Amino acid sequence: MLLKNKKILISGLANKYSIAAGIASAMYREGAELAFTYQNERLLKNLKPIAESYGSSILIESDVSSDESINNSFEQLKKHWDTFDGLVHSIGFAPADQLEGNFVDVTTREGFKIAHDISSYSFTALAKAAKPMLNDNSALLTLTYLGAMQTMPNYNVMGLAKASLEANTRFLAASMGRDGVRVNAISAGPIKTLAASGVKNFRKMLSQHSARAPLGRTVTTEEVGNVAAFLCSDYASGVTGEITYVDAGFNTAAMPLYEIEEE
Repeated sequence: MLLKNKKILISGLANKYSIAAGIASAMYREGAELAFTYQNERLLKNLKPIAESYGSSILIESDVSSDESINNSFEQLKKHWDTFDGLVHSIGFAPADQLEGNFVDVTTREGFKIAHDISSYSFTALAKAAKPMLNDNSALLTLTYLGAMQTMPNYNVMGLAKASLEANTRFLAASMGRDGVRVNAISAGPIKTLAASGVKNFRKMLSQHSARAPLGRTVTTEEVGNVAAFLCSDYASGVTGEITYVDAGFNTAAMPLYEIEEE
């Protein structure tokens, strides 16, 4: 098993449809012991039965908009684990009014700040708080999206926040590499999740993805989870600072090849 004897903390699992749920499932299958953080009591209700299905009772409140809450969450984690081996950051947010309409018209200073704080800076904040507890050969992992590199309808300020997150991944990798910590990101294709539901016309994005992707389909949370398990395992010991695409090849194709060939 890829993650036997590894302890992994997962932040951002909202419900059973979350990409983080697919990651937790794959990591549990590969032998990892899991712990979870949640933002508030409302999300704890969804998280608790999921965590139990993965053999975990370590559920810790952590609001990543607050340094005090983050620091308190790691103090709580110390009651269960002296050290651990990996952190999954599956957190992103922008106000709903920022994710619909023309980018230059709808983007506000406050919306910009919130998107970058929650979606990007929180990864740095968690890494900083986790650092004293991380074992040698530990791995940090975050989730990004192609909107960091290319424009997407209605994705707007989240694209900028994800671009920040990808740069964040590289700088954290450089900063923590000498401490034996690897830092990577997965750029997953569009998947029906709670976070994705906030983007207007998301279903149309799914159909466009399937039409253009070389595999002719979208991807599943299980497929993302399998790559996440690999990147947090010792089999990926030489991989850091990378953005790994799990999107059925969508990012490699400029237009749907098969439709052109059929004409």
